[in-house]
Amino acid sequence: MTTTVASGLKVAKFGGSSVADAAQILKVCSIIKMDAQRRIVVVSAPGKRRADDTKVTDMLIACAEAKLAGKTAEAELKAIVERYADIQRAAGVGGAVIQKIETDLRQRLASETSHRGRFLDLMKAAGEDNSAKLVAEIFRHNGVDAHYINPKDAGMFLNDDFGNAMVLEESYAKLSALKEAPGISIFPGFFGYTKSGAVATFSRGGSDITGAILAAAVKADVYENFTDVDSVFSADPRIVAKAAAIELLTYREMRELAYAGFGVFHDEAIVPAVKAGIPICIRNTNRPEAPGTQIVPKRDYMSGAVVGVASSDGFCALYVDKYLMNREIGFGRRLLQIMEEEGLSYEHAPTGIDNVSVVFREKDFSKEKEERVLMRIRTELGADNIDVDRGLALVMIVGEGMHYSVGVAARATTALAAAGVNIEMLNQGSSEISMMFGVQARDRKKAVLALYEAFFKAG
Repeated sequence: MTTTVASGLKVAKFGGSSVADAAQILKVCSIIKMDAQRRIVVVSAPGKRRADDTKVTDMLIACAEAKLAGKTAEAELKAIVERYADIQRAAGVGGAVIQKIETDLRQRLASETSHRGRFLDLMKAAGEDNSAKLVAEIFRHNGVDAHYINPKDAGMFLNDDFGNAMVLEESYAKLSALKEAPGISIFPGFFGYTKSGAVATFSRGGSDITGAILAAAVKADVYENFTDVDSVFSADPRIVAKAAAIELLTYREMRELAYAGFGVFHDEAIVPAVKAGIPICIRNTNRPEAPGTQIVPKRDYMSGAVVGVASSDGFCALYVDKYLMNREIGFGRRLLQIMEEEGLSYEHAPTGIDNVSVVFREKDFSKEKEERVLMRIRTELGADNIDVDRGLALVMIVGEGMHYSVGVAARATTALAAAGVNIEMLNQGSSEISMMFGVQARDRKKAVLALYEAFFKAG
């Protein structure tokens, strides 16, 4: 393999499976050596080495929870240190870095615990932060001029919504200086700092977001997201065996697919890249020669073509009926205001003349909250009938080619009917590049198979 000449700048993000052990990190090192444009590397915390293994992030959460429960958490901490030490020893680097990692973890564990969310974020962020320190050490040991970058020093500033933080706009100007940094910058994903100096994390899987933010900040030629699959597939390979690979997607298509269950890429991570117009490439750490999937602003497409079938369960729907609802100005706003005041973020809201359905995540809708919401809708909105349907899954077909195409819905509903899947609700997004079907969770896999057969195998 030859090393290319640097004529631009690439940001390369490597997920947990890519840094799970020393062998994987050495693959990452080889990938960086192959292309001199890859000068900013974002790393996740070490992931699973095998099916029955535990991710370092989960180990850190268990450690934090033990401390919050009043325990010493010593056993949990030692297990985490040993996990990093396994990588250090196998990579052949000195043990000094492990001493630094243990010191860092003990300092975090000894921190103030009165604010649960802030303490959890501090502990969770240790996974990526120490991963970056260890990866930089392994890179240097293998002849790469690598430098660990502290997100606070670099200017990665977030708001204080701990566990679900968002980047502050001012960060982009500060982070842009990374394009002038010498050698290879190793940047920990998933977290940043509030203006008051506290550690805050993005939502789970947020290293994708870090990579996209950095790509936008330095105006990278491309943002490469390395994972453990060759590409994005047109359906979940765990449901559809030998699902077709997707070579080219638009931002909008990937956003829809990621939202509806495509776990290969964090759906929020597309936003910074979209705003900056930076192409994204999903690639495989284990097969770097594979071209992967390109995600671009625009692409050519055929009318009616569906690019993917996605699905996700864990939803519920609130059905509200009221005669002459359509004549009552402000009804929808007041209904959604109740949702907002009860801390519910809605996913979809299909409507009829006298009814509306609000779909949201079932985990956010406890029985106590359900009773409170239903009472408020009855008393404040005077609804004639209210019903809650739990155990739903959302199945989506996505494709730019669906825009203004005739017969897509008929083809999909015919396929679902033939498979014996009852459609609880149907909603087409205003962009007209996706169509959502609400089905019972038990029918999710059956629905995905039926739709894939209809749009990818039918003549």
